[in-house]
Formats: sequence, structure tokens, C-alpha cells
Amino acid sequence: MSTADGRTRPESPLLARARRSQGRGLLLLAVAGLLWGWFAVLLVTPYGEDGECPALVASAYAHDDDCVESRDWPFMTLLLGGSVPFAALGAAVYAGASAERRVAEHLDAGPRA
Repeated sequence: MSTADGRTRPESPLLARARRSQGRGLLLLAVAGLLWGWFAVLLVTPYGEDGECPALVASAYAHDDDCVESRDWPFMTLLLGGSVPFAALGAAVYAGASAERRVAEHLDAGPRA
């Protein structure tokens, strides 16, 4: 932060904490995004022992019973369901930290008594 005469003021502890919290929120959102990406890759790639079963998205959902049984549905459900807490917590942490940062910047910009 700089003052009117060009000198820099040290960053307030509130602003530093808000920036760290924003980073943590973005990290949690990135983890959720990676889990969603992993889930998407599993949907568009062939599967089975030798890749004999077509991708779930690419086929007209006409799988034979062997292919349906060989798909690891619990793992895919875990990926998708596991991403929800990361996304919700990341969004909440980031939003709270953004509000805290605005308040800190407002307090730093105000005149000092």
C-alpha cells in the first residue's frame, strides 16, 4: 500500500489473513475441479479389461451386462460426491475472505487519526 507522499505502508494483518484465506478457498475449488475432471475422463474413456467396453458418453447406452458389471460405479460416485464438500467449502471460504479483504482495504484506505 502506498500513501499520498509515495511511501509504502506495511500490509495490515487483516488484509494478509484475508489474502491467505482467499488462496485456501481457491485451492479447495481447484481440488473439486480436479475431481470433476477425473470423473469426466472416466465417462469418456473406454473401460474393461482390454478396453472392450465403449465409453459411457460415446455409446448409445447399449451396454451388455458384462460391461455394466465391470464399470467401477462406486468409485465414480465417490469422485463426484467427494467433490461436493470441496466445492461448497471452497466457495464459502473464498466468498468470506473476499468480503474480509474488502473491509480490510476499506479500513486501510481511510484516514488515520
